[in-house]
This record gives sequence, structure tokens and C-alpha cells, in this order.
Amino acid sequence: MPTHGADAIVLRTYRYGEADRIVVFLTQDRGKRRGVAKNATKSRRRFGGALESLTLGRVSYVEREGRELVLLERIEPIESPLRAAMGRGDGDAASVLGHASYFAELLDAWSPDAMANERLFRLGASVGEALCRGGSVECLARYFEYWLLRLEGVYPALGGCARCGESLAAGAVLVTGEWHMVCRGCGTGPLKVSREAMAILRQLATWTPAAVTQSGADVGALRELEAVHARLIAMHLDKDLRSARVVRELRP
Repeated sequence: MPTHGADAIVLRTYRYGEADRIVVFLTQDRGKRRGVAKNATKSRRRFGGALESLTLGRVSYVEREGRELVLLERIEPIESPLRAAMGRGDGDAASVLGHASYFAELLDAWSPDAMANERLFRLGASVGEALCRGGSVECLARYFEYWLLRLEGVYPALGGCARCGESLAAGAVLVTGEWHMVCRGCGTGPLKVSREAMAILRQLATWTPAAVTQSGADVGALRELEAVHARLIAMHLDKDLRSARVVRELRP
């Protein structure tokens, strides 16, 4: 039985029998895989905190002929949200772990089984690293949502109004039920994007995750983008994410 080693992002885990856990993880070269972590529930010697959502680590696993589940031998953490949360205040630590779960759930929802997507892996890894470095978690969340939607080809065009072609720099509206942004003169509705929010989108398109977390963006504008992105994600996945609700509930 061949043993494989790969950099991977842990997406989620769940119980399997009395002591084992199923680990869903995303690799750069083989896409999303599922593996059994033997005795992970009772013993933390081999896996420790490496099973936390969005942990980036070096995974060793064995493929077994005729079985979908691989056998996980070890995960050596490189970056861990659990480690990053240590030493922070309760609210800050909860926000880091809550957003880690949110990012991991989005990656899980967008990643097909056993199909490599290098760009998606690199996005998850870079955002996970930035999350562990500190800075504005809300800015990082909007960056992740923007690039996830853009990489998957479902972010509305921002070059001009979908109806009249005018610039959207002064503000826009997401047309409910459609994948279009229109100017304020061509559309109305609750999902508005202000001038300030449009400026943030221009930054998200060109900045690195680390730069975004230090940008000090306006909270109100970030919340506008959060509402728009939540609508786009729900339209694409046809469901609301539980982790997104948890993140909102964790805010002061």
C-alpha cells in the first residue's frame, strides 16, 4: 500500500466509531480527501491540535485498494489557528477559531472530491497563514470571500453597471436573485455597496492577505460587503453556512 506525503489543509473532522475520527483535508496535488485518524479521539500523541479546522500541515497517509477512506499516519502542523488563538483574550481567540471554521467550511463546500485545484489550495493556505499572524479578521474574511467567488467565476463584474455601463466607483447595488451589479441610478434594494466599500474591493483585488489585515478598513463598509458576499454564496451553494452564523454571534 503506497504512502503519500503532501501539504494539506484540514477542513473538518467527525467521530468514527469509539476512538477514531474521519478527517476531511484538502491537498494541493490530489484535491479533497477523507481519511481515518486511528484513536484520535482518545490519544492526542500523533495528531494533537493538528485536527483543528484550517490547520496547514504536512500529511502522511496510506491509500488502501478498493477503499475511499485513506489511513492517516500523521499530520505535522505548520500553521494552526489553535496555536494562534493561545495567549489572546477570550473574544479575540473565539473570533480566530470561528473564522477558521468559516473559511474551512467554504473551502469544503467548493472543493470537489479527489480533484486538484491549486489556486483554491493556495488561497486557503495564504489566508490561514494571515489569520495566524494577527490583524483585522473581518478584512481577511472579505478578502477570502471575494477571491473564492472570483476564482470560481461567480463574482459579478465590477467594471461598469450591468444595465447602462456607467462606472460603479460611486456605489452599486447587487440585483437580488441575479449575478449583476448595477449603479445606484439603475437599481434599488437592500444590498448596496457604498463608495467606501467599492474602494475596499479595489484593494482586495490587488493586495496580499497580510496587507489586507493591516488596512484598517471602515467597519460599516466591510459589513456591506459581508451582506453582498453572503447573498452570492447562498445563491451559489443554495444554503446558508452554519459557521457564518456563529461568526456573527461571536461579535461583541
